[in-house]
Amino acid sequence: MLLLFQIILYCLLYLALVKCAVRDSGRNCLYFYPQEFLDEAQRRGIANKDEEMCKGKHFMTFFCLVIFAVLVAIIAGWNGVKDFNTACAEAYLFLVTVNWFDGLVIDLLWVGHSRIWRIEGMEGVPYVKPWRTVFIKRSAASTLYLLVAAAVGGIVVLIGKI
Repeated sequence: MLLLFQIILYCLLYLALVKCAVRDSGRNCLYFYPQEFLDEAQRRGIANKDEEMCKGKHFMTFFCLVIFAVLVAIIAGWNGVKDFNTACAEAYLFLVTVNWFDGLVIDLLWVGHSRIWRIEGMEGVPYVKPWRTVFIKRSAASTLYLLVAAAVGGIVVLIGKI
């Protein structure tokens, strides 16, 4: 039950970080949008693609560091895990859950149905990925998260030895 509670908190943190980035308009984080959308926004004079990608790199660096540090803190600190297998399993569970949460809840539901993400002047340009694309991308990421979970497991074990 504690693990479920922690996963919910982790997903809420993820959502809060995205909300902080978008604030009240998708214009604040065009780097989240598909490449074709960003190309069209530049063509229409709404955004500078290079500036947006630079903003995206800065935000994503901060975002990934926070998400990674909190994950390690939950597993090593809150849960007190010291063995590699348990740390890997917990990390993988958190990562896969937040991956699908991002794809289904944030991308398809929130982005697809909220006015915040609609950008004036970009009417008629699709900005929500199709279900099939989300499914393929999230499935591939779920496989890659095995490697990230192993890295988290190694860090948790190292912390446990301190």
